[in-house]
Amino acid sequence: MDTNNFILNYLQRKESLFSKDIEANSEELKGNIEEKSLIIIGGAGTIGSSFIKAALKFRPAKVVVVDINENGLTELVRDLRSIADLYIPEEFYTYPLSFDSFAFRKLFISHGPFDIVANFAAHKHVRSEKDIFSIEALLENNLVKAKGLLDLLVEYPPKHFFCVSTDKAANPVNIMGASKKMMEELILSYGDQLKVSTARFANVAFSNGSLLDGFLRRIEKSQPLSCPSDVKRFFVSPQESGEICLMACVLGRNKEIFFPKLDMEKDLIKFADIFTPLLRELGFEPVIFNSDVEARRNIHLINEGKYPVYVFKTDTSGEKLFEEFYTEEELFDLDKFNALGTIAKEATYPMSEFDNIFEELHEIMDREETKKSDIVRWLKKYIPEFKHIETGLSLDKKM
Repeated sequence: MDTNNFILNYLQRKESLFSKDIEANSEELKGNIEEKSLIIIGGAGTIGSSFIKAALKFRPAKVVVVDINENGLTELVRDLRSIADLYIPEEFYTYPLSFDSFAFRKLFISHGPFDIVANFAAHKHVRSEKDIFSIEALLENNLVKAKGLLDLLVEYPPKHFFCVSTDKAANPVNIMGASKKMMEELILSYGDQLKVSTARFANVAFSNGSLLDGFLRRIEKSQPLSCPSDVKRFFVSPQESGEICLMACVLGRNKEIFFPKLDMEKDLIKFADIFTPLLRELGFEPVIFNSDVEARRNIHLINEGKYPVYVFKTDTSGEKLFEEFYTEEELFDLDKFNALGTIAKEATYPMSEFDNIFEELHEIMDREETKKSDIVRWLKKYIPEFKHIETGLSLDKKM
């Protein structure tokens, strides 16, 4: 099944949400990408790989891809080289390593200078919030490594630096979203040293690790589906995710945050409304169960063309019932692009202050017994709108 086309059809889009913006700004995109040098960090994931595909249409001279997922990089290469008529430059390299390693610094200097640096390496799931160990790993990736990368870019500044954010950064209720809001503040503070931009956007349908991707994997293994009844999300296709990031990177002004222009009434969709058309597309009729035990016991229904689905009310920590792209306090512009909104934002904290902010974070994480509440308190100090939802339950306890 072509998941990109499925979600576009489901969302009743005949083409990408951003096709008109891509076409209207094609010359500027071409001028900033053609014959230029790009490095994409976290490029093996759904969004990073979609960014690469969008960028290759404008014929860059060099593309370097870095990701800790060696298998993901292997599949990326196979995928790109299997697409008919896709331009891939002679200088195309992939490296399975972390972007805070000594090897990364050496390859960055050796392959540089870069015109475009795009960072997609991040913890991006609410599932990441389990205990202090998973939380510290999340903060290391979303904040500590990001600051190290920014310090490197001050030494070797590109023409464009983009770092992906999330809609969960607007009025965050989970540690992941608050960490990405803090990441936004961090990169904005470097805007006096180099051009920075970011993007908040919706759930990327069928992206690696997403609930919809989980549906397909459960179906592939003849396992029951599990779905919240009350969670609403905005959705973009994988192609659209790459396009919004490319436009935010290249077309964005310094210290600008991009987001898709989607309607809170029309475009917020329940996950529970998607599994029925998805199952029907694959030849099944859903059968709803009120417990995961019952859903597993009735897996034999698959042989009859019926599919067991466990539907439940959300009760996990940090799970927001709906998402939003901006807050009332943020100055946003809905007129600059056809399907994109932008937020012009100055940094709340100066770049020099982040050394002290991160010293506080390291002091907390260096304790022998750091508690989740210590991290929440630190984040609330700098992100006062952070209203953490704590239930004591994590997504690891769900099917």
